[in-house]
Amino acid sequence: MPPALSSAEINHYQHQGYVVPAYQLEPELLSQTQQALDTLIRNNPGVRPEKLVSAHIEGPNKEGVIGSRAFLELAMHPPIVDLVEQLIGPDIVLWGCHVFCKPAQEGFETPWHQDGHYWPIRPLATCTVWVALEPSTRENGCLRVIPGSHIGRHLHPHLHEDRNDLTLNQRMAEGAFDEAQAADLELQPGQMSMHDVYMIHGAKANTSGLRRTGVALRYMPASSVFDRSLKPVDGQTGVPVSFATRPLWLLRGRDVSGHNDFKTGHA
Repeated sequence: MPPALSSAEINHYQHQGYVVPAYQLEPELLSQTQQALDTLIRNNPGVRPEKLVSAHIEGPNKEGVIGSRAFLELAMHPPIVDLVEQLIGPDIVLWGCHVFCKPAQEGFETPWHQDGHYWPIRPLATCTVWVALEPSTRENGCLRVIPGSHIGRHLHPHLHEDRNDLTLNQRMAEGAFDEAQAADLELQPGQMSMHDVYMIHGAKANTSGLRRTGVALRYMPASSVFDRSLKPVDGQTGVPVSFATRPLWLLRGRDVSGHNDFKTGHA
């Protein structure tokens, strides 16, 4: 039987904005992806390992990364897409993949933020699947979320920080949430979390002796449009992106919007 979210897991995602499903990557796929991670890092010596954007695009991409098909295969893995379908429906577009590898001792902080603040998707909708390839703990800077912060579907003000020691140069303005409510999503290799596009989240710097790596897979319902003409906070995120040339994949169903471009970016 294909993996499925329980009714309790679906309810948790809907009301809390995130869930850690019972499903875990099969050992063989986990090992293959871990090997691909090592190759990805070797092939990108000039890129901070927290900023390996569009790692699923094989070869050099327009965002400064030499990617690997192994991450595309991970994003297309049917059991993962099955879980996503339960949360966003049967018409699914894969539009992004970001490898966040925080080196031991000096892994960058990811400030509190909302992803939707800088993504060109209208109406705004995305489920992110964050797959742990290595242990992700409080000590080495695991993903942290503010439960229920997606309710109301409101984007809060963000401030730009001109620093070179952050994964992302956008930080939530003070007063929008209570950090004391944060939940630490500790994961072991092969485990994953799923979160809503409006979820407030971040991660502390990694000052431990253990490297931490996760792969963020981005899926949107095909009722939304990836609008290449939009440039939210253009050039202010600290992460090189090229939404104008980013390829999309219609993984399941049909393009309900009728306006998504599935040709750009594909060889």
